[in-house]
Amino acid sequence: MFYTRKGDDGKSGLFGPANRCDKYDPIFQALGTVDELNSLLGVCYAKAQSLNGHNDISVPAVLRQVQENLFIVQAELAGSDMSLTTEHILQTENIIAEIEIYIDNPKAFIISGNDEVSAFLDFARSVARRTEREVLAAHEQKIISEGSRVYLNRLSSLLYVLSRYVATKANVKEQNPSY
Repeated sequence: MFYTRKGDDGKSGLFGPANRCDKYDPIFQALGTVDELNSLLGVCYAKAQSLNGHNDISVPAVLRQVQENLFIVQAELAGSDMSLTTEHILQTENIIAEIEIYIDNPKAFIISGNDEVSAFLDFARSVARRTEREVLAAHEQKIISEGSRVYLNRLSSLLYVLSRYVATKANVKEQNPSY
């Protein structure tokens, strides 16, 4: 069965039998936004499959690892003992450093949309920022580990450089706003 009826009263559960909360609770807002980001990264992953093998860095492999890490964040928010660690952060920082070798650091804002995959990655970056804000808002009720908080902050940077990398490898000239 694909439904349980347990949430029909407007409440949902976290880990542990006594952990039922209103569905509008900030923890569920955070969980839903992490889920939304993970789903969007699935779209990015599917779109990036066409890039696999054409670049020095496997964008799909990086995205799949990010999705795995976000499941850990969701589990932690829901009350699990799992959390992201310094190792996850260092791995992310190392990927960013590796990508920086291939791209120029833009000196201004970039107008998204000159390449489909990079545009989706820019979209994911903005959702990652919202995800970080939602998780921090829920932090008032459910303490989230420092590792997971720092990882979420690095994630938007990772998605930004991935977008620039994809555009660079596609030989797309990105545009700055004209103001």
